[in-house]
Amino acid sequence: MSRRTKVLLFVGVYLAGAVALYLIFGSDGKNEEFKPQNEFKLEPWIELKVGGLDLSFNKAVLYVLLTCALTIGTMVYIARRMQDRPNRIQTVIEGAYDLTYNQIAKNNMPAAAAAKWFPFVATLFFFIWFSNMLGYIPLPVNSEETVDVFGLALPAFALYAATANLSIPLVLTLTVFTLYQVEGIRKHGLIKYLKGWLPAGVSGPAAVPIFFIEVISQFMRIISLSVRLFANILAGHLLILFMGGGLAVLLGLAVLGWITLPIAIAFFILEVGLIATLQAFIFATLTSIYFGEATAGGH
Repeated sequence: MSRRTKVLLFVGVYLAGAVALYLIFGSDGKNEEFKPQNEFKLEPWIELKVGGLDLSFNKAVLYVLLTCALTIGTMVYIARRMQDRPNRIQTVIEGAYDLTYNQIAKNNMPAAAAAKWFPFVATLFFFIWFSNMLGYIPLPVNSEETVDVFGLALPAFALYAATANLSIPLVLTLTVFTLYQVEGIRKHGLIKYLKGWLPAGVSGPAAVPIFFIEVISQFMRIISLSVRLFANILAGHLLILFMGGGLAVLLGLAVLGWITLPIAIAFFILEVGLIATLQAFIFATLTSIYFGEATAGGH
């Protein structure tokens, strides 16, 4: 029996089993109470407002704090384990160093700028990576559902990522945007830096519309950089939520969970194995490119 025949046979048996389960258990009808969007709703756990500023403690703040603790703790632990003869941990870290310094920073900035801004770029990479990876570890943060433990109503386990909230990628992006603009002005002076936004050879009346197009493209980077990270992580979590049982609950078809669960597992492996790291890499790489453009002083 060929591999293709085996795969088709497995799919046929699997679907036949799902149909049989549906015929046996039927449908409970559409679930009007289940609201998938509530999985990403930020309910204040400790309410704190200063004037019109909401500083309440919620699960997004918790995940940011956990990410900061993981990033700092890991870096301090690594620094204390450095040896002349590399151990296994040091070998892995040297690989991460090569990725962040040689592949991301040094390949996209002048040498002096890479040496100066590498710590910032590496911190961004590891912060986003830890945040993304932490988002695929179930933690008791679901205040919509509770679990009774010795009489205590504790939050149920759920998946959440700080980078799935637009405010976090937006703050990171605004920090990058501000710093590379300031660095470009500091390096070349305001007038020369702004002149560098024009392609070489462009002068006269044509320079005016092209300059404004470049101004728009500079501010569009804020949207593209933040939304790319936010949308990819949010979409991944939504796919896992729906395929992992959310769709079955929403439609009232318990049997649907048997069909979508393997898809959820596949999405989970893809997100953890590729997307989480790829998005951190893209964000750090684009940051390096922007700093490289600003410090090089040319379009």
